[in-house]
Amino acid sequence: MSTDYTLLRQTPSVQTYRHLRQQAGLSDKSDTAAARGLRQTLFAVQLLQGEEVVGMGRVIGDDGCFYQVVDIAVLPAHQGRGLGKRIMTALCEWLHARAPRTAYVSLIADGEAHRLYAQFGFRPTAPASIGMALKL
Repeated sequence: MSTDYTLLRQTPSVQTYRHLRQQAGLSDKSDTAAARGLRQTLFAVQLLQGEEVVGMGRVIGDDGCFYQVVDIAVLPAHQGRGLGKRIMTALCEWLHARAPRTAYVSLIADGEAHRLYAQFGFRPTAPASIGMALKL
């Protein structure tokens, strides 16, 4: 198996997006939700091995005050190879070049992913603030 990966600065298709989320253990999104959400992407990357997309990450937000890093996903067979770090590097480079210094950049870290995000300067916000979610 080749260890060469190509970084593509492009939003994934709905099919690719749903596949990567499902296979990486993230919650599934409907075709309708994915299509609507992907259109609002500010910046996205995909990692390819040959023709196969094996990882992705996106930045969403209002492109001024608030940005959120979302959808960091790598197929299980490709995990442990530094691909999440490569995705985060590309997203953070874009954020540092594009986002105003007063912008608030956030993410939600699942499981042990906080260790990856800490390498890029992300810190827990508690107790000053607590992340909350609304279940629809």
